[in-house]
Amino acid sequence: MDKTTPSGYSNDDSNWISDSENECEDDDPIISLDDNGLPCQNLQITNNNHNEDSFAGDFYRSGTDWSCLSSCSSNTTTITTSIIKTNVSCGNDFEKKRLKQSNLFELWKLPSKTNVEASTSIVSNKRMKKSVDDFPIQRDQKQQQQQQQPRGCPFYKKMPGTPFTVDAFRYGQVKDCSAYFLTHFHYDHYGGLSKAWSHGPIYCTPITARLIETCLHVNPSFIHTLDLDVEHVIEGIKVTMLEANHCPGAALIHFNLPSGQCYLHTGDFRASKLMQTYPLLLNQRVNVLYLDTTYCNPKYRFPLKEEVLNFVVKVTKNILKKKPKTLIIVGAYSIGKESVYLAISKALMVKIHADSSRRRILQSFGWPEISGSLCTDGNDTPLHVLPMSSLKFEILEKYMKSYSGRYMSVLAFRPTGWTFSETTGSQLDLIKPNSKGSVTLYGVPYSEHSSFTELREFVQFLGPEKIIPTVNVGNAATRDKMQSYFKEWSKGR
Repeated sequence: MDKTTPSGYSNDDSNWISDSENECEDDDPIISLDDNGLPCQNLQITNNNHNEDSFAGDFYRSGTDWSCLSSCSSNTTTITTSIIKTNVSCGNDFEKKRLKQSNLFELWKLPSKTNVEASTSIVSNKRMKKSVDDFPIQRDQKQQQQQQQPRGCPFYKKMPGTPFTVDAFRYGQVKDCSAYFLTHFHYDHYGGLSKAWSHGPIYCTPITARLIETCLHVNPSFIHTLDLDVEHVIEGIKVTMLEANHCPGAALIHFNLPSGQCYLHTGDFRASKLMQTYPLLLNQRVNVLYLDTTYCNPKYRFPLKEEVLNFVVKVTKNILKKKPKTLIIVGAYSIGKESVYLAISKALMVKIHADSSRRRILQSFGWPEISGSLCTDGNDTPLHVLPMSSLKFEILEKYMKSYSGRYMSVLAFRPTGWTFSETTGSQLDLIKPNSKGSVTLYGVPYSEHSSFTELREFVQFLGPEKIIPTVNVGNAATRDKMQSYFKEWSKGR
């Protein structure tokens, strides 16, 4: 069958990826997304001192403190290693403890007006592409520009009392940092990594390690893998990676300092009941929680992942009964959303077609369930995976036509939490697709970030002394609102 269309597109999906990854989703009726599923926020972090108006200065002076400040504890920075011990030592006062705003400069004994960290004044900047499918030359040019204009590392990417940073690669060599941790392989976290990286060792999970070596060509001598659920001692500090329920290879990072302080950095995660059974989180009190607050807004109350997957499968089967010659397309990022197209594959007993770049990434996971379901020829299966940014009516129409009459219609799914509607809520059958010509597009609230209610339940389970939000922190009003939520959650413990 002829695989070339009159428009010049071929059935090698790499053409569609490279073309479509260059733009935001202008046709998205809800919000413009980047290729990692976040709103297009043209932000750049610049370096300033901790003056009275700086974000970092303000945050350090007004951190969220969950610590027990009763008379039973004379030192708020010293904790016991379990809730049981704390309960015994504090007696009834433990039950009465409440969140309190504290001066973190004083609490952590940090200088208040020195440039020990970077603040985050926000300026406009051109949007940066967020996929490993960027052209190498363009990616190298962006990295050269970053190196020419180094930016200070934000305070919330540094772990106090350690020489560690988390997801801070775009800032080049960070002063006093001797170990760089990577939570997962999404551009807004690994940005800055390349084959030229030489600033220090990188610590991540095995899957993430394979991805940064395979896709970014990072020198393997800098890559150190940390298996999940195994305690590792790095520069005298105990470090444990925990499953984050986000994308393949994503991890929560637990730091246990010799001083007894414990930090948990969530990276990006979707909180679940299973996390409440993690022995490390059950048995060790967390002093500081660095929290993924992507959806820290009461309007985001997502249905369970399983419910969304069942809905997607049901819609697909119903459409195929009416229109057997339908091409099924699932939008996805460089990694993530695998469960959506895998569920359709299992239900229909068909293979999954993806371009060579995505196949290489998927095969690097080492998961037979996915590797065994892939196929190289799009003519061999009606189930295709395309970049999220390709889910536009014109692009999908042309893509279908590139198969020369094999398909008469397209059913596409955009699985992201940004499609969530308060009106629909968990009643997925109320979701109305957008249709144009032969293309039907469903936005389904399949999120790999925690909903508001899941964040609340996780925080109340964990009972951290302090919470540092890591997303949506560029606006003072938003930060204040999140602080108010944290305070409410503390009252429910």
